[in-house]
Amino acid sequence: MKKVGILMGSASDLPVVEKAVETLRGYGVETQTHVYSAHRTPEEARAFALSARENGFGALICAAGMAAHLAGAVAANTTLPVIGIPCKSSVLDGMDALLSTVMMPPGIPVATVAINGAKNAALLAVEILAVEDETLAARLEEERRAGAEKVLESDREVNEKLYG
Repeated sequence: MKKVGILMGSASDLPVVEKAVETLRGYGVETQTHVYSAHRTPEEARAFALSARENGFGALICAAGMAAHLAGAVAANTTLPVIGIPCKSSVLDGMDALLSTVMMPPGIPVATVAINGAKNAALLAVEILAVEDETLAARLEEERRAGAEKVLESDREVNEKLYG
């Protein structure tokens, strides 16, 4: 099975990134996580991106706040799918990071999830890997069924409470 690389622009992004790591581990997907800044360690971020495919990665997740150039810088150096997690900061509540992550030029796509949306970033990475992995695809389908059943159970409980 392919791995998922997770890069964060700063160690302060770790509380967000941990949710992605936990979700991927829950699916049995191996991860590798690094702190590489698009601005402070651009060569390390570039080297990781350039070698990611040959090192067994199937998707990359990049978390960054404020200017949030990490996902774009990584995407510029690989043809692997890159998923950006814009991280909330004290400045503009993460809207700056969201816009920086989503506004990529034609030819260098970055899939972008919600501000601090690490779980969805991980699930999107699993969906990408599941294109070639039937076990992951089946696991995703089961999780979706279980989620739907929880909602339907809540519906039954609410109606029982309201209408007896």
